[in-house]
Amino acid sequence: MPTPTQNVLDDPRADPFEIAAQAAAEIADRTGIASHDIALTLGSGWARAADLIGETTATLTASEIVGFSAPALAGHVGTIRSILLPNGKRALVIGARTHYYENHGVRRVVHSVRTAAATGATIMILTNGAGGIRESWTPGTPVLISDHINLTGDSPLEGATFIDLTDLYSSRLRAIARSVDATLDEGVYVQNRGPHYETPAEVQMAKIIGGQIVGMSTALEAIAARQAGMEILGMSLITNLAAGIQKTPLNHAEVIQAGKDAEPVISALLAKIVELL
Repeated sequence: MPTPTQNVLDDPRADPFEIAAQAAAEIADRTGIASHDIALTLGSGWARAADLIGETTATLTASEIVGFSAPALAGHVGTIRSILLPNGKRALVIGARTHYYENHGVRRVVHSVRTAAATGATIMILTNGAGGIRESWTPGTPVLISDHINLTGDSPLEGATFIDLTDLYSSRLRAIARSVDATLDEGVYVQNRGPHYETPAEVQMAKIIGGQIVGMSTALEAIAARQAGMEILGMSLITNLAAGIQKTPLNHAEVIQAGKDAEPVISALLAKIVELL
């Protein structure tokens, strides 16, 4: 069984796509479902959506599937669920996310996305809890991701692999989301390395270069999803105003609590969006 410190993806000779295909085969074998249509990575505050979108027919411990690790962050459940949607489609819900700041390498960060694509999923929904730069976004506000700025200095693409990211976050899927809730705002997500929160100066830099949301996930996963040919919907839960915008020091416990407080509302919202996909 893989452990957080030992993983087949750590071998530079390994083919990450072959491992993703193997993981997809293991998921198919353990769930009894040959393929899935939609995949969701549920970040902080979004987990309850898995209970609302349909009937869970199988729940797997993610770390028992090749290439996956146990989640390092509270708020991520560490499971993979196969869910039968009311429309007959199948959703793969990923509760195990490896963050870039865990220093396990980008291959592990994007393995869940590549595995989802290998199961047949053509739509990837990526959610997260994040800091907001716009003062009008109070904690608990869901925001659509319209684009991103990747400040990790890294990429899941290896070698001379060139992928167009012009419409990375699908305008079609964002329109569907707004048909459910016309008040949904959108913004550019800035992924930083973490695990420290941004300084006020870094938040102002993000604002100057066009960012409205700051966080520590999603961008690298979205690039991998695009490489795999998936259509991507990104959503952030604003758990706090970013450093310097919020006048009090950032506190991780308060961030987690904001996610829990908002979870019933945003999970119901996401479930309604999934119904239309």
